[in-house]
Amino acid sequence: MEIDAALACLAALSQPTRLDAFRQLVRAEPEGLAAGELARKLSVPQNTLSAHLNILSHAALVTSVRIGRSVVYRADLSRLNALVRYLAEDCCGGRSDVCAPVLPDVAPCCPPSRPNKD
Repeated sequence: MEIDAALACLAALSQPTRLDAFRQLVRAEPEGLAAGELARKLSVPQNTLSAHLNILSHAALVTSVRIGRSVVYRADLSRLNALVRYLAEDCCGGRSDVCAPVLPDVAPCCPPSRPNKD
């Protein structure tokens, strides 16, 4: 990721409603959320949410697809990953002993799936 892309992502996330919307979409992965449902969850008028989603979309943090009459939004987790990697790429000047406490906090939140023993 280049600095302009990182700044676009950070700017898009620097507003409370957009940050809340993005976090809701991250929680809803991989199915995503219809715009109306997201607006209800955030208690935000749909037209206001639409403007916020447009900003997140321009920063490539969310994608959308029309399904029937609904527009379903999804967080772009690869873009989130790229942003986090960009922010941490020079972590602690390469000193793993200093970075070690940081890494578990940015590790995936979902434990690896275990093989089913049935």
